[in-house]
Amino acid sequence: MPPSRSVDPAELRAAVTAASGWLSGNEEKPARPALAAAVRLSLRALAADAPGRSVEVRVPPFGAVQCVEGPRHTRGTPPNVIETDAKTWLELATGRLLWTDAVESGRVTASGLRADLSHWLPVVRL
Repeated sequence: MPPSRSVDPAELRAAVTAASGWLSGNEEKPARPALAAAVRLSLRALAADAPGRSVEVRVPPFGAVQCVEGPRHTRGTPPNVIETDAKTWLELATGRLLWTDAVESGRVTASGLRADLSHWLPVVRL
């Protein structure tokens, strides 16, 4: 997913809205294609909002992006890595979960000096 591709705000909002009932605990987990779309579009939006290559954000198995200005890595594991599951990522991306709470509770692993997304979250507000 190249960060240079722009994200249609309406498409992003629709994809994330489709998962919002699940995030609230009112509905079952969305179908895999719908969940994948919400994660991938929100990751792409993050990369567009925070361009760069110093931090890699991973939401397996749906996607990963590089973002945030700073020194870029060219080989191997980047020095700044953030990883979480789809539900936690979408809660962060929509502002339902604070970055500090996610890290402190262990729902997000963040390694490296630049591995902090608090400045760029939420990506979309519902």
